[in-house]
Amino acid sequence: MSARCQVTGRRPGFGRSVSHSHRRTSRRWNPNIQTKTYFLPGEGRRVTLRLTPKGIRTIDRDGIEAVVARMRAAGEKV
Repeated sequence: MSARCQVTGRRPGFGRSVSHSHRRTSRRWNPNIQTKTYFLPGEGRRVTLRLTPKGIRTIDRDGIEAVVARMRAAGEKV
């Protein structure tokens, strides 16, 4: 599974670590991905989503039905 938030689309950031001797090595900053299950009352079923904390706050603010409708309109499989 890729480290990607299904709501916000946040992905890993890439860059370089620089040591004290100034040697550069590649590294990546992964987002804080959480697996969370929500109940969709309109469909009578549960959906499991991979989210960042910002995605969880978005669902808390807008509601799961509105966020799932937006995801489906964008072509995301839910």
